[in-house]
Amino acid sequence: MFTRAFDIVLFGATSFVGQITAHHMSDRFGKNSQVNWAIAGRDLKKLGKLRRQLGGSAENIPIILADSADEQSIKNLCQQTRVVATTVGPFDLYGELLVKACAETGTDYCDLTGEVQFIKRMIDSYGEQAKASGARIVHCCGFDSIPSDLGVFFLQDQALQRWSEPCSHIDMRVTKMKGMLSGGTIASMINVAKVLKQQPDLRKPFKNPYLLVDELKRPKERQKDLRSVEFDSQADAWSAPFIMAGINTRVVFRTNSLLNDAYGQPFYYNEAIVTGKGKKGRRRAKMMVLGLAGLWLGILLAPSRWLLQKFVLPKPGQGPSAQEQLDGSYQLQFFGRTDSGRQLTVEITGDRDPGYGSTSKILTQAAECLAFDLEKEQYPGGFWTPASLMGKKLIKRLTSHAGLTFKVLD
Repeated sequence: MFTRAFDIVLFGATSFVGQITAHHMSDRFGKNSQVNWAIAGRDLKKLGKLRRQLGGSAENIPIILADSADEQSIKNLCQQTRVVATTVGPFDLYGELLVKACAETGTDYCDLTGEVQFIKRMIDSYGEQAKASGARIVHCCGFDSIPSDLGVFFLQDQALQRWSEPCSHIDMRVTKMKGMLSGGTIASMINVAKVLKQQPDLRKPFKNPYLLVDELKRPKERQKDLRSVEFDSQADAWSAPFIMAGINTRVVFRTNSLLNDAYGQPFYYNEAIVTGKGKKGRRRAKMMVLGLAGLWLGILLAPSRWLLQKFVLPKPGQGPSAQEQLDGSYQLQFFGRTDSGRQLTVEITGDRDPGYGSTSKILTQAAECLAFDLEKEQYPGGFWTPASLMGKKLIKRLTSHAGLTFKVLD
């Protein structure tokens, strides 16, 4: 049996979001922290430079060399730590060996993926092994999909406390957002488009809202995915499709299944982004729909994809300035109603831009929650979602240390 020298290892620490996360971890853990942590990646020179940038409190932070394509180095990393937090994506291209090694060694794992096809493949390939080893594997531990997943969890907990009845219908609406998509998210979207073009047989399952739910437990109900402009009576404004709904909704449905249908069955959930009132709001919604359609079409076609990558879209390693990260924010509202007609609205906010500043803090708290709040005997191994495994414990951490708020509006 190997000795776990570290509580948390941050893998991919020199990526753009990895560096932000490393700085946040350094600030949190400091010189006198009881947390034993390390940074990891494949380039010793870059890791050394990052350590120097972190300042005095991190001058002795250990460095672990590991390459996502080198299985032995990845396994060696896992054997040294209780938790791996990784920012190395697109995960469908670079993430499998780390998931495999964690499942084999019983190492807990959290990441930032929003790639549903990758998650499905990992569950199918290593689910039983993770259960046997005790490894808790938790995907989607950034803005995708913790605010959505825990927002629904929080609303349902409030409904059950008030009425002993869950909300069978929940609509999430992004009511405010200041920030930008990360280069890593764009790279993941491009990889998804390539995969679907190369393997057309994946298109139908990819559209299944219950793709991440065990096949024997999949509900029959059809889910409403907003695909066009729509006036939202609950938000009293026009709305358009939300670009991250495709991953967030699937995580929420998996959570409900893992919690033995605690949200009820049937349970309906959808997401959209609010664009405003009146003619201006409707025009913004139309422009957003056209923009999303154009983006996907451009990504699917090789010549236009090259032009987009070359001149328009942010690349992996690119992102907003430190001030832009601080200036960013977001607000999500969840409108729930029960079968008996009761209604409840909750609001989740984040104090930095969603793709970078907030995501780095969320990932850190997910890693800490795995390391310190969840005893192996009580929380078994397997592929979990953030809400199904960490629930209230993570909400408490996010409100105390990550700048999120969870509140009931009415």
